[in-house]
Amino acid sequence: MKYKMLALSVFISLASLSGAASAKGCLKGAAVGGVAGHLAGKHAVAGSAIGCGIGHHRANKKDKAAEAAANSGAAGSGAATSGGSSNVTTQTGR
Repeated sequence: MKYKMLALSVFISLASLSGAASAKGCLKGAAVGGVAGHLAGKHAVAGSAIGCGIGHHRANKKDKAAEAAANSGAAGSGAATSGGSSNVTTQTGR
């Protein structure tokens, strides 16, 4: 009983210290990892934990790739007009 109370108090104190966490990819990865761990021989909790980490990592990579693509697209379109050149032609009177 003492062990359960100690574990519960540690869990509550650690949970209260953590700020707002972004769970992008964690839920999906935990579900897949939990099933895979269960099928591998009663390792559902370990599979969920590892799946959460992998899912979160992949979500971060996807976000960074999307941000890089957005930044490179914006830089390419702005370069033609920022140099002072204009695509407007002038009439010469002919």
